[in-house]
Amino acid sequence: MNAASESKDIVLAFSGGLDTSFCVPWLMERGWAVHTVFADTGGVSAAERETIEARAAELGVASHLTIDGGPAIWEGFVKPFIHAGEAYQGQYPLLVSDRYLIVDAALARAKDLGTNAIAHGCTGMGNDQVRFDLAVKASGDYRIVAPIREIQKEHTQTRAYEQAYLEERGFGVQSKQKAYTINENLLGITMSGGEIDRWEAPGEGARGWCAPRSAWPVEPLQVSLRFVEGEAVALDGEAMPGAKLLARLNTMFAAYGVGRGMYTGDTTIGLKGRIVYEAPGLTALLAAHRALEEAVLSKQQNRFKPEIGRKWVELVYEGFYHDPLKTDLEAFLASSQRMVNGEVVLETRGGRVDAVAVRSPHILNASGATYAQSADWGVEEAEGFIKLFGMSSTLWAEINKS
Repeated sequence: MNAASESKDIVLAFSGGLDTSFCVPWLMERGWAVHTVFADTGGVSAAERETIEARAAELGVASHLTIDGGPAIWEGFVKPFIHAGEAYQGQYPLLVSDRYLIVDAALARAKDLGTNAIAHGCTGMGNDQVRFDLAVKASGDYRIVAPIREIQKEHTQTRAYEQAYLEERGFGVQSKQKAYTINENLLGITMSGGEIDRWEAPGEGARGWCAPRSAWPVEPLQVSLRFVEGEAVALDGEAMPGAKLLARLNTMFAAYGVGRGMYTGDTTIGLKGRIVYEAPGLTALLAAHRALEEAVLSKQQNRFKPEIGRKWVELVYEGFYHDPLKTDLEAFLASSQRMVNGEVVLETRGGRVDAVAVRSPHILNASGATYAQSADWGVEEAEGFIKLFGMSSTLWAEINKS
């Protein structure tokens, strides 16, 4: 048995919410020295960051580390996700994919401490446990401890049990945490629990960044995004790092209620998952990138690429972030972006966003033709093309006439 496996140090991926707060005393009471890691993937303010750090200290952890995960989530997820251009089951923009970057941060901390023990606050009912566990298993020989899964063996009302457990030990629980499970990061916000889980209309408490209709600005919003090889590199003419650009888009489009929706999907473990989500920045990026792609990719590329995108999304959704097929698909996606260069103007008046202008040297314009207006071929050529193009269907109709 090596020293890492004998260590009583354990690294807990920590957010300061109900589940991970519960994990700290639960692990400590079982003899672990708990070292928390908060991978700040951009969804919290400086004040909230301080609150999370204070929460870790209040709970009595052996050490706490905060990691800036913004650059990693842009490179590791946002770029290939935008290249893929697809949402899971056509709706969900994979807002919890920061889990893989959180795992990377926790594993790095475990290496520094010389331990192979990793803990997380995922339940035994959802997808995150699959993402965490598979990402850890793909990275080496680690022991995984999941306190919430453990208590679900004995307690059916786990959130109520967690709340009582913490309060009995003198730790407060935020009122919002009592009602909903809330995940927030640079990508957006997901909310579940309460009336959402009961298939009822979400209450006003189930709202994050996106302003309600009554608060949308009167004047429309226009922004321009510049892309180089499929990556957004500038906003309104200002070059900036990707994580900063996405954070700014979140703020701008959230004010107009863009990117909010409800989603019911097929989870990895077979249950139906129902959430409220908000992803204003990603929604804007996807709209701009798709408009540029539609103009510069060939017909065959535009037809085939969504198949690759959907498969990439499925792999990431289901926990196969480190599967070699994902790497293979990303090679194709990167190749498809060689000519995706240009500028897109987005506009919103609230609720939705449209790409209203596209500028690129690679737009596939025919110099002598404009769709439905003029062409540099004759009527006979058009008729001949239609005859040959529809030959199979025409023959079937003629031969099989009743």
